Amino acid sequence: MARQRYSRYEKARIIGARALQVSYGAPVLVDTDESQPILIAAEEYDAGVLPFTVRREGQ
Repeated sequence: MARQRYSRYEKARIIGARALQVSYGAPVLVDTDESQPILIAAEEYDAGVLPFTVRREGQ
């Protein structure tokens, strides 16, 4: 399955939501040396392992 393209606003929202989850103790989905939740979330996004779905109006 091809990876969906997200706008920069959708990407920011996804990474921000995931960083909040990580900061509250959610398990990290990638092996990383980072300690800041926002950087961990960005690595997870780049690895394509985040289980987020974006609903767009009209789709």
